[in-house]
Amino acid sequence: MSSINLTVNNIDVEVEAGATLYQAAQKAGVNIPTLCAWFDKDHTPGACRVCVVEVEGMPSLAASCVYPAQNGMKVFTNSDKVRQARKMIVELILASHPQECNFCVRNGNCELQKVAEMVGVKNIRYDSEEFDRDRELDTSSPAIVRDSSKCINCRRCVTVCESIQTVAALSPMNRGYESTVSPAFNLPLNETNCVNCGQCVMACPVGALYEKDQVDEVWKALQDPTRHVVVQEAPAIRAALGEEFGMPPGSLVTGKMIAALRRLGFDKVFDTNFTADLTIIEEGNELLKRVKEGGTLPMITSCSPGWIKFCEHFYPDLLGHLSTCKSPQQMFGALAKTYYAQVSGIDPANIFSVSIMPCTAKKYEAQRPEMKSSGYQDVDVVLTTRELARMIKEAGIDFVNLPDEKYDDPMGEYTGAATIFGATGGVMEAALRTVYAVVTGEELSDLNIMPVRGLEGVKAAAVPVGALGDVKVAVAHGLGNARKLLDEIRAGKSEYAFIEVMCCPGGCVAGGGEPIPTTDEIRMLRAGALYRDDGEVQQYRQSHQSPPVKAVYEKFLKEPLGHKSHELLHTHYVQRGQSLPHLDASPAGEKETVEAMCEKD
Repeated sequence: MSSINLTVNNIDVEVEAGATLYQAAQKAGVNIPTLCAWFDKDHTPGACRVCVVEVEGMPSLAASCVYPAQNGMKVFTNSDKVRQARKMIVELILASHPQECNFCVRNGNCELQKVAEMVGVKNIRYDSEEFDRDRELDTSSPAIVRDSSKCINCRRCVTVCESIQTVAALSPMNRGYESTVSPAFNLPLNETNCVNCGQCVMACPVGALYEKDQVDEVWKALQDPTRHVVVQEAPAIRAALGEEFGMPPGSLVTGKMIAALRRLGFDKVFDTNFTADLTIIEEGNELLKRVKEGGTLPMITSCSPGWIKFCEHFYPDLLGHLSTCKSPQQMFGALAKTYYAQVSGIDPANIFSVSIMPCTAKKYEAQRPEMKSSGYQDVDVVLTTRELARMIKEAGIDFVNLPDEKYDDPMGEYTGAATIFGATGGVMEAALRTVYAVVTGEELSDLNIMPVRGLEGVKAAAVPVGALGDVKVAVAHGLGNARKLLDEIRAGKSEYAFIEVMCCPGGCVAGGGEPIPTTDEIRMLRAGALYRDDGEVQQYRQSHQSPPVKAVYEKFLKEPLGHKSHELLHTHYVQRGQSLPHLDASPAGEKETVEAMCEKD
């Protein structure tokens, strides 16, 4: 490829043909501020104009994120003309933006704040009377709050929702001062095909999108002496929580997290990994049953609630391919108010079950009407990683210097297979470890199944499993990638027996409730922490080896896929419309029972 030579602030720079002025400046060691550009996702609309630079001989300033570099250009990124223009642009943005930083969830982690500081804004000389600062707050969703008064029209959320997740629940609306991003027809978010994944939240540079905060509900329960408050934490939390306290990405903070939760006042600190191991037993046996009895294949994982809702909306004809297993979160919730209540002698009516999740869609999942198999709402409140961090900070807990502590029994011990659920490919790897052992009576010679790891959008592998021969499997993360596999199934061209789908790119380590920012580098570091937990920390690395899982079958469930397992650990799905996506396409009276669905398979 040919190269281009130019100068940036009188520094000679050589870049590849097609490079932008922004990229040329980076090569010269210059960071140019921007609000709309999102380079990880090739989103460079050039809309905010904060990134303008001066090019000698050009009558006007150029948006560096989109303007192509050319031979012989003389570019200036810090001339007086540039600095004054950037300051004016940011002031105008701030003039139409609520000045309530102290109360904003993104205070201290807001790109607009950072850019304002970078360009030297010390006051705002303008006021936009036309701008409607009193736009309605959309709190309809159980997972995500949309505050359009803070929207800066960068359209990052549109890109991630439309191009990456292929849901297209958000789009640009109106013009001029009324310009904003909204669902079509200004519908409330819960009346759209939004899957609650929260990737729009991760993309938003300000506080226009954020998770629905339930911290106060948890504080209230913790301070109620009549409540027995238990907590579970998804595997991804231990690989990301430390970032909220200044620790580097990829820090494994399991012991400190447990210690912090105890100091917050939780009566029992358990682990979602306990039921992740249980999920593998149920899901693995379900797969083998389908293979042996000619059930619906490929079977697709059901751990990700955003993915489940996506399938209900866009591929309702393929719901029979989904495993009937509940997610580990919901399995835990059901067992906390049945099994744990029984062995501990506690009235389940007094148990308040909290989960800490990397995923905003888990808030939605916990409120689904199907998730009451214990006789109560199985999971009462779901907090994101960010919400837990806020609780710890509110309590004045010195997280970094906490001692390492251990989980409580009987729902705290787990295997390495469970902890890798948090990374894309982890569920598949965990399942194959156990399926191989069940079918062959032997252990895999190498438990590290590398073909299903990494950030490639769709990964495939063929694993020899004794009498079953080569079992072909696939892994997809991000809903746009999931579509590729689902379209193959629709076309009758799928060659796979088992497919893992995770809603969020990178898996749960990059869920909509994780620390911001999340880049591919950070995704890999967080996943690496989980693989270290699996390979270096845990005594057991296969779910069927878990002592507490064996105990729950002996004492309570009796057998995988048995009557009690179906009652508590399995579920059914709902066909949802696309034209009126908030309405269920199938009447409630026509929903199949869990037992009936399982009998089909």
